[in-house]
Amino acid sequence: MSHPSSSDAWVRAMPAVFVLIWSTGFIVARYGMPNAPPFSFLWYRYALSIACFLIWIRFAGVRWPQSRSEWFHLSITGILMHAGYLGGVWAAVKAGMGSGLSALIVGLQPVLTAIWLSSSSNATENRVTQRQWMGLVLGFCGLLLVVWHKFTQGTALDHVTLLNLSFAVMALLSITLGTLYQKKFVKPCDVRTANTTQLIAALLVTTPIAWLETESVQWNFESMGAMAWSVLGLTLGGSSLLYMLIQKGAAASVTSLMYLVPPCTALLAWFLFDEPITAVTLAGIALTAWGVSWVLRPAK
Repeated sequence: MSHPSSSDAWVRAMPAVFVLIWSTGFIVARYGMPNAPPFSFLWYRYALSIACFLIWIRFAGVRWPQSRSEWFHLSITGILMHAGYLGGVWAAVKAGMGSGLSALIVGLQPVLTAIWLSSSSNATENRVTQRQWMGLVLGFCGLLLVVWHKFTQGTALDHVTLLNLSFAVMALLSITLGTLYQKKFVKPCDVRTANTTQLIAALLVTTPIAWLETESVQWNFESMGAMAWSVLGLTLGGSSLLYMLIQKGAAASVTSLMYLVPPCTALLAWFLFDEPITAVTLAGIALTAWGVSWVLRPAK
């Protein structure tokens, strides 16, 4: 009798654990970005993550995808959700875009997902309700309040170029399309072999781009720490949780969790780097959490 209850508790805790892990991505970028070009850093991250997953798969003896269709669909999601999304965010910040604006642009993902689901004629069980729309709007308003201080500091808007804006939009479209594509086409399978397949595709796409980068990776305590957490925490932990959440939940509900990432990042930055948190930031965090709760609340 204890096993089902502990399993249910883990399922309920998955969204909170995912948000906490995913929020550390911006902390990792702060440590790793000054020491490495974006796609070279990601290339090492993908390669090391694949190696860790292969060891895990070998000892667990889990099933690999059996058909070409499974390999194809997993590869497409890997290119979109790993190479496209992560590459776009890291390249945008490296090219001078402030973290506030990049977080705001990528934060449009739940809205784009909801628009797509609402306009799709065959979206029945995943259709966005009126209450969820209100939650998405509230969540985005809260996100805007959280990142607003980035704009008033005069650092985010001063460095917007066509290049870094294109990278940020690429990240937004990649994570949105990747989420929708996975929910529609990827059949449930073992998360370890699925994630490894996705990472292999992302590695192949990233390799020629990394070769073109002239800057070399500077390996030091900060960059190695950032790489270790990127592999063990963000990829093996965060990406695996995201895969399972997409398989278990409606797309709009899962993507609404992304609204909670910037507020959680703000709290982590306050704790780790003593970055100030204003009353407006706290109000934004509360409003975001309230909006997401509207999206996640089961229909009565």
